[in-house]
Amino acid sequence: MTTPDIQDSRLRSLLKGITWRAGGTLTTITVAWFITGDTSAAMQIGFIEVFAKIGIYYLHERVWAQIPHGTFSRR
Repeated sequence: MTTPDIQDSRLRSLLKGITWRAGGTLTTITVAWFITGDTSAAMQIGFIEVFAKIGIYYLHERVWAQIPHGTFSRR
């Protein structure tokens, strides 16, 4: 059986980043709340963190999509 070559699209990379960050942001908000005891500060930290890390993750994915090291074709 032959497996087709599969590569993530830019949209898929973005959606993966969003879902990963949702879980990560909830964790960040919870930790920030435990440390500060301030719900407003925790939400502000989470708000900034989610957008910054989605962008960083997306760029990271796209850079790795261009690096052939460790990839192979199953033809």
